[in-house]
Amino acid sequence: MVVRFAGWSRFTLGLGVLLLFLALGEAVVRLLRLPVPGSVLGMVLLAEALRRGWVPLALVRPAAELLIRQMGFLFVPPGVALILYLDLLRAQWAVIVTASVVSTFAVLLAVGALQQRLEDRG
Repeated sequence: MVVRFAGWSRFTLGLGVLLLFLALGEAVVRLLRLPVPGSVLGMVLLAEALRRGWVPLALVRPAAELLIRQMGFLFVPPGVALILYLDLLRAQWAVIVTASVVSTFAVLLAVGALQQRLEDRG
């Protein structure tokens, strides 16, 4: 029983840290009026805190692993919502596919360029 409590308390603490960084990202975005989602900025801040060792990976790992395992379940509501807009999707499929392909390549190019710059520094 004690071992199970220890696991849940570690999970709860890790989830609290994840939510703290989410809230921090949202607050910074609102305060500075940045054109970036707060959740993305929160993840960047968390990644930097993990990289610098300010937050130990073992602290957030239990919560992060559980959320990753349940990620498929978390996509069910948006998937069901798409059914409501099936007519719109049929009418605009070419625009949607084009935007998806172009944005995917833009992200790949940006991440590749950033990775090369980071490798040149290190």
